[in-house]
Amino acid sequence: MFKVLSIDGGGIRGVIPAVLLEQLERDTGKPVSDLFDLVIGTSTGGILAAGLTVPKGNRKPKFGAEDMVALYAERGREIFDRSFWDGVTSLGGIADEQYGAKPLEKLLRQYLGDKTLTDCLQPVVITSYDIERREPYFFKSRRAADSQDRNHYLRDAARATSAAPTYFEPEPVKSLARRPTRRVLIDGGVFVNNPALCGFVEAMAMGQKPEKILVASLGTGVATRKIPYEKAKDWGMVGWLRPILGVMMDGQADSADYQLRELLPDETTGDKQRYFRFDTELDLALDDLDAANAGNIANLKAEAAQILADQATEFERLVALLKS
Repeated sequence: MFKVLSIDGGGIRGVIPAVLLEQLERDTGKPVSDLFDLVIGTSTGGILAAGLTVPKGNRKPKFGAEDMVALYAERGREIFDRSFWDGVTSLGGIADEQYGAKPLEKLLRQYLGDKTLTDCLQPVVITSYDIERREPYFFKSRRAADSQDRNHYLRDAARATSAAPTYFEPEPVKSLARRPTRRVLIDGGVFVNNPALCGFVEAMAMGQKPEKILVASLGTGVATRKIPYEKAKDWGMVGWLRPILGVMMDGQADSADYQLRELLPDETTGDKQRYFRFDTELDLALDDLDAANAGNIANLKAEAAQILADQATEFERLVALLKS
């Protein structure tokens, strides 16, 4: 069985999949990089994909899922930090990006160093979108192994995939070729916030047969705040600026989930299940990408615990398949 791990985007809500992966490592006794044959992530999921496959030495992972939970809980405020003056001059993210990228870039350099896509312990795919070429760009370790012009520092891939419009400025990224290609990239969530279907296709591109592929897809919580008609009917560009991002991300995530349920056996097939989707409506935690305060971190952890309780049978089934 070829096992694919897919992790959604969602900013600080990455706490949810990180907690699920921490439990998965605990139950199997193995690191994520030993459990899956391919890891794909968008935005915060891309950061997790990089962090959980970056090597320390001797083909061992530098970080476990527990370390990534700690990253969000202890240092999330560093990423989403701005001065009062920055908030005023950006008009809350309307006139300029909401946050400076230096704290995020410093953190990514500390965690990922100078490791590249070709150094990853398992094949990875990290999504982004090229705003100059107007096309998706996938950071793929498979492609990086074939060409230095597709190889990149992991820290650059993680920075690019998390460059959510209005939150962080786009990231100019160069390849590691002698004559590098330059791309200007933003968050892959603008077109594929749930990259599970892309992971399934990548597995087939790697020579795997559909009937031999398992996909474990981890969400970052489903937004429940309604967009009232009474407000939306009078919105123009400014009014729709932030809500439309959430609408796009939510719609694509649901679409990918539906398509994979049609392609692979889901939880309704019992022991034949090969498609696993773990997610929940956000009843306690905020759906904001940047709500990195201690109270919301605790609520995000509680949401993850609720997933483990509500989908216990599926989680146990996945653990058994990964251990076999």
